[in-house]
Parts: sequence; C-alpha cells; structure tokens
Amino acid sequence: MAFVSSLSLQAFRSYEQLSLRNLSANLIILHGANGAGKTNVLEALSFLVPGRGLRGAMNSDIQSRSATHPWAVAAQLENGYGGIAIGTGMDAIADKRVVRVQGETMKSQAALAEYLSCVWLTPQMDRLFLDSSRERRKFFDRLIFAFDPGHAGRVVRYENALLQRSKILRDAQQKNRSPDTAWLDGLEAQLAEAGVAIAAVRQSFIAKLQAACEKAGESVFPMARLSLRGTVEELLLQVSAIEVEDMMRYQLLQSRSQDAITGGAASGPHKSDLLVQYAAKTMPAGQCSTGEQKALLIGIVLAHARLIAAERDVVPLLLLDEVAAHLDEGRRAALYGILKDLGGQVWLTGTDAGLFDAVRGKAQFMEVAGGVVAVKNQVYAF
Repeated sequence: MAFVSSLSLQAFRSYEQLSLRNLSANLIILHGANGAGKTNVLEALSFLVPGRGLRGAMNSDIQSRSATHPWAVAAQLENGYGGIAIGTGMDAIADKRVVRVQGETMKSQAALAEYLSCVWLTPQMDRLFLDSSRERRKFFDRLIFAFDPGHAGRVVRYENALLQRSKILRDAQQKNRSPDTAWLDGLEAQLAEAGVAIAAVRQSFIAKLQAACEKAGESVFPMARLSLRGTVEELLLQVSAIEVEDMMRYQLLQSRSQDAITGGAASGPHKSDLLVQYAAKTMPAGQCSTGEQKALLIGIVLAHARLIAAERDVVPLLLLDEVAAHLDEGRRAALYGILKDLGGQVWLTGTDAGLFDAVRGKAQFMEVAGGVVAVKNQVYAF
C-alpha cells in the first residue's frame, strides 16, 4: 500500500503555502464552503502522477496570482518499504514543469508512475456519458495510465506524430505544392505502429476492467457493460496487428488530400469511443437517469481500483470530489464500506460535513476555509 503521509503546496492556486502532516493512510475528509479550496488540494495530489492533473490545467493557470515564487507540490510517500520524497512544480529558469524524486531531478513526469497511481472523480465528469467521445476516450485512457504507465508515452507519440502530419499537409496545401512524401511516409508508419499499440492495450484493458465489474456484480452501484467503438480496435479483433498496421498506413496515405482540408486524420484511435451500458437494464448510460449515470461512474472507478489492487498489489490513491452530495444515505453508506474494504488512501470533499457522519471518528476530518486547512479530530482505524 502506498499513501501520502505529508503534503506541501507552494504558490498553488489559492494556497501561497500549505503544509499537511501525519495524514491518515485511509479516509481523509475535506469539508468547507464552495470556493474554499478543497478541490485545489485534490488537484495538487493529482499532480503527483504524470499528466496535467484533474483539471487538465496549464502551468499558468495553477500559479498563485499573489505569489512571486513558482508553484510546487511536494509529498512524502509511505509504501511499506520506507518513505519516498516526491515533488513537482515549475522551474522558473527553464520555464517548464520538473519532477524530483528523493531530491534528484527526473528526465520526465513518467518517473512519478513508479511510485504512485491515482484515479479521480469530479463533478465535471457527471456529464461523461453525454459529452463528446473525446471526453470518454480521455477518461478511459487515464484509467489505463494508472494501470499501465507506458500507455501515456504511446498516446503522446501518436498525438505528436498526428500534429506533425497535419502541419505538413496544411502547409503544403496553403502554399499549393506537394508535401514531403518521405517525411509523411515516416510519420504515417509511426502513427500506424503507435495507433495499433494504443488500440491493443485498450482492448486488453477493457476486458480486464469488464471482468472486475462483473466480479463486483450488481449492488447499489450498478454493473456496467463496457465496449469500445473504433476502427482500429475492431480490426484487431479480426486480423493480426501487423495487418492492421498495413491497413492503417494505407488509409492514411489515401486520406492525405482530405486530411489536408479537415485536419487530423479520418480514422485512428483518436476517434475511438468508450461505450457504457447499464447491464441489468440493457440501457446505454447516456439514456439513464442522472443518479444512475453517477452510480455507474462510481461503480466503474471502484472496479478499476480493485483491478489495480489485484494486479499490481497496490491500491491507487482515490480523489473523490463532491461525490457524497449526490448519493442517498444508503449509497453513501455502501460507498464508505467499499472504500474501507479497498484499504487505500481516499480523499473526499464536501460542503456539508454531515454527509460524512457515518465515518466520524473513523476518518481524518479537515475543515477548509480562507486558504487554511485545519485538522478537526484525531484519526482512528477506518
């Protein structure tokens, strides 16, 4: 089990300075009024894994407006083998985000994935099943990142190659000349290789996640039926990966003229979608009630946490922003029981401390107000 035992923020959004020590290894409750800074703490924690955090923010958005020094997040992790100091923040000289482990600067953010995995739910995700396929694809890929850190590198390589190809095609069209075909051939080969790898990992992971959903079964959080809709993913179910790469390269070659006009590429894993169905009702999630959609989403995240715990022998850090407010008393009690059984560190936020009365005395309560986080009680075993 890995958990954050201490957390320090500097010039991070509403916090010029914040230091939290002796943090519970289990349940931590942050409560306070809207705008008090609860979600900012969760966002800081989400920067302890690779990526742009739970808000997908730019570095300039994170920086405290009143601070003159660059933003930073530092934490002490406990993992059963001793403490590990990790941190990330802006390097004012290099003007980029840096990552440090035990005081040593790492080559990339990917180093963080060796020490911690993290999954979150935010109120903005409540519309996941109604939003665009891009949002569902990002959500699903993020679940894979926590399970397979190498997936992030595949996605970045694919997206970079796609951007380069689009620029070459667009520039050639604007200047009314033929593009550099040798360069395009190389980029399209890279797109095919990375694209098939991405699709293959998605197919493998969704099977594991579906099995985890089925193992949990029907409860107050309904079981989801998961599938992927995407040309590359579907082809991989029929022919070999080498054949799919050849098909993808041919498709990219044939669509150059059209892609020069529309941008991107007509097909590929960047067009794929995660399909979710309420299994017991055989109903697409997008047609379910708001409460059912929320329960489905929570069920998927809990199944994902169980999957990581079973496969990697470590429970991911769970960041649940304003989750309890939208659950009835029965579902809240069930959620707290499941979180207890998971045995990992969970951070929950809420405007009403009363939503967490069922775990009072069994969790670490902190009140957030005016940029100050105050511990309200001692921690007991959860």
